[in-house]
Amino acid sequence: MSSEASIEFLRAEIAAGEHWYIATLKTMARWSLAEETVGERSYRYLIGGEAFDWLVLAERLLDEVGSAITPEDREELLFNGHPPLEIDDEEFQLLIGTPKYQAYLNFLYGVTVEEALHYAVEEEIAKEHHSYVWTSEDGEQDSPFRRIYGKSQNELLAQFYKERKREPAAELGLNDLKEFTYWLFKYRVRTADGARVASDTRKGLVALSRIEATHRGRRPPEPANFDSAIPA
Repeated sequence: MSSEASIEFLRAEIAAGEHWYIATLKTMARWSLAEETVGERSYRYLIGGEAFDWLVLAERLLDEVGSAITPEDREELLFNGHPPLEIDDEEFQLLIGTPKYQAYLNFLYGVTVEEALHYAVEEEIAKEHHSYVWTSEDGEQDSPFRRIYGKSQNELLAQFYKERKREPAAELGLNDLKEFTYWLFKYRVRTADGARVASDTRKGLVALSRIEATHRGRRPPEPANFDSAIPA
């Protein structure tokens, strides 16, 4: 379905009385573009070709419905991750469709949880430095990147650009930062042993749950087997 047809579907659903949040999720199931540029804004919905950034698509769709959503509800969803309705993961999957749900899990574990893992390791390093009088000031040698991936951030960035066959950028934009984070996740999965991958992923999940403890956004479902949540 084209973007124009998807947006018309969204408007029709809302006009027929469907709640805007449910209508938005239904529209996501019909959306086919991986990225697009609207005016001066560049939207990238699919990270690394397989991770669905659903809140970016939600932002794009909600911009098309005007007064059907209040500014407060829009901000709560897009910036705080608070949906207006509580639905379980099974219903969420049913509404956006299984392919996009699998891609949503890829983003959840490959970007959101990976970012939380960085935060958790940064906390560990800060606590260690606080505990000792004599500490190294060499942040490059004692960084989350070294601890998690065994290489410096610059080394990892160089490898990322090489694999992507791209020239290094002066700085990463938001879309490229998400791409890099997802690449880091894939790098960790392919270079670390299974036990270390599971341990670090669980550390990220714990950190994310702690960060979201006071929120009611969509929390990451914790699979019984991490392999089922990790993209190949």
